[in-house]
Amino acid sequence: MKIIVLDGYTLNPGDLSWSNFESLGDFKAYPRSSPSEVLERISDADIILNNKCRIDAEVLSQANKLKYIGMLSTGYDVLDLAAIKQRGIVATNIPEYGSAAVAQMTFALLLEITNQVALHSASVHRGEWTQAKDFCYQLAPLTELQGLSIGLVGFGKIARAVAKIALAFGLKVIATKSTQAVDEELSAQVDFAELDTVLGADIVSLHCPLSPETEYIINRRTIGKMKDGAILLNTARGKLVDSKALAEAIKSAKIRAAGLDVTEQEPIPADNPLLGLENCFITPHIAWAAKESRARLMEMAFENLQAFLEGSPIRQL
Repeated sequence: MKIIVLDGYTLNPGDLSWSNFESLGDFKAYPRSSPSEVLERISDADIILNNKCRIDAEVLSQANKLKYIGMLSTGYDVLDLAAIKQRGIVATNIPEYGSAAVAQMTFALLLEITNQVALHSASVHRGEWTQAKDFCYQLAPLTELQGLSIGLVGFGKIARAVAKIALAFGLKVIATKSTQAVDEELSAQVDFAELDTVLGADIVSLHCPLSPETEYIINRRTIGKMKDGAILLNTARGKLVDSKALAEAIKSAKIRAAGLDVTEQEPIPADNPLLGLENCFITPHIAWAAKESRARLMEMAFENLQAFLEGSPIRQL
């Protein structure tokens, strides 16, 4: 049995072990694969593990032995599920492995915007505090979170973790209605509303999946519904946000600042209009990447594969 990891570097840059998978058969983990390399590498594979490589009908036509695709992620928009199911291939994903880490990054971005830690630390290390006439100084406005409102677009596992942190900071939490069950204690502390109302919060944080309905949900029209001077956070999917519209809004101060862990195209291209904007804080899609979260993801991926091999697939798409 041949097991191939198409793009394993981001999950395991060297600080985790593939040993569980190696025990199952002929195993090979590639750090990354180009489209042409995908075609070559899956040609005789029984099982592939994948994160961001596109698996469509053309790719599948080159994979006559393929029986299983294990996503090393929650998202699976790179899969042509219709073509996969037509060929009788089982596909699985990894839901809810990194909710705490993504919620933590959401607030890391928010606190960087409101407290400007990096800016002031750099100033101190340049010697500016040593030379200052006063015992303190501010290079940018600082903002207290208590009493502000945060609007959560989506209210799944990650958004609920964000809500709990927000409540601890004294923020008023508004969220779009959830189709999932929400525990009564948390639900009682959250105001559920339609999107337009959620967009009117002081801080808007995106936590919905990418779908035809949510693609570019933040655009010129919806930005127009946001409060002047609002903060926008996105740790969900890059294509939820129109970069050009957001850049215009930051330049005009309609949006005070944005904190983004994801962008429309990744890696971010050099001509993205958000690059170089002083009030746009961008991290390279690392909200999920705490070692603890990655270890949990790898363990769940192994559970998925083991369950498939035993004839009882779990977390099946």
